[in-house]
Amino acid sequence: MDKNEIAKILEKNGGILSLIPVFIPRRFGDAGRRLRLHPDDYYAYGTKRGSIKERWFSSVICAMNGDDANSDEGLSYINTDQSGKKDLSLKTAVDALGADLIGERLYKKHGTWPMYSKFFDYENALFHHLHLSFEAAARVGKIGKPEAYYYPPQYNNYAGEFPHTYFGFDSDVTKEQVKERLAGYNEKDTRITELSRAYRIELGTGWYTPPGVIHAPGSYLTYEPQWNSDVNSVYENVASNEIYDYSFLAENCPEDKKNDLDYIISLMDWEKNIDPNYKKTYFRPPILITKTEEFTEKWISYGNEYIAAKELTVAPGKTVTIKDNTAYGCIVVQGYGCFGIHPCAAPGMLRFGQLSEDEFFVSCKTAEDGVKITNQSKCEPLVILKHFPNYDEVPEC
Repeated sequence: MDKNEIAKILEKNGGILSLIPVFIPRRFGDAGRRLRLHPDDYYAYGTKRGSIKERWFSSVICAMNGDDANSDEGLSYINTDQSGKKDLSLKTAVDALGADLIGERLYKKHGTWPMYSKFFDYENALFHHLHLSFEAAARVGKIGKPEAYYYPPQYNNYAGEFPHTYFGFDSDVTKEQVKERLAGYNEKDTRITELSRAYRIELGTGWYTPPGVIHAPGSYLTYEPQWNSDVNSVYENVASNEIYDYSFLAENCPEDKKNDLDYIISLMDWEKNIDPNYKKTYFRPPILITKTEEFTEKWISYGNEYIAAKELTVAPGKTVTIKDNTAYGCIVVQGYGCFGIHPCAAPGMLRFGQLSEDEFFVSCKTAEDGVKITNQSKCEPLVILKHFPNYDEVPEC
């Protein structure tokens, strides 16, 4: 499609693009099975690829998911005609329309839509790992990855096997102790989380995790706004009874540094990892923006220069017009009604490949003019999570 055709699709849809669900398999870990995907469909990519454990939102990048991954795996596609045909990706729309879709400020600063979000859904704790800083990632031709977490009650009907998340290390841990553990990566269980600290997950709250901070996410389903990257280094070699070989630790190191433990340790932002006030610094309880009889809006991701998110709750039977200062992606997690000209509804259960009415991308102009949202239920709230790059109104900590 050319630019004019894509512009007509955006206009026809009232400045709001309905997106096709994107489910991602991972070859490690056990599926939490809270994605509202049909029980028969968790191995839709085949058993070799592993079970489906993530759903990506508003993505213009592909997942780093091994040699067997589809060439467009991770990209969001626009529902252009209710057929489910993937003939127009969000990336193509952003590339074609630029500032007309994401706004002049974002396009001038980044040249693209620079973030995405996901549901992260594991039955057990993930391995202790970090995401590379922008500087370290650039050495291997990639970009850094800051990310945020929020734990939506609507998608967490049970806690999984380990509802605690490890962050960093105890404040008295030394680099030498970490290096000693990593030296045994190929010979024994290094039990590196013995040096770390875990926090019990609180539903309806979240965290910010900067690049370079080692962490092992717990077993609640997590809503994760993050930067356009899928790059990490895995410091834990045995996690939830699964073994991770040395390639997981060194895969994002330059060739001449893959066996250099000092270099691998340098991937950490050490001071952030041993911050004695880690929770005070990076815990993100919601911040109330507006509360009326018609709606409530809260900040759920904030306090960083990259990513932000809000939770919007529209009361039963109410209609509101909500304005934002930037383009955004969103996911409906409870209730049903209308979102602009589109019907919207949180799914009860989706088949793999099925269309949904729960995910949208809102153009900058439409966000600024305001989106009319109606909750058509007489008893249940309509709850929407909205993700976008940081802008001037996002609160600091």
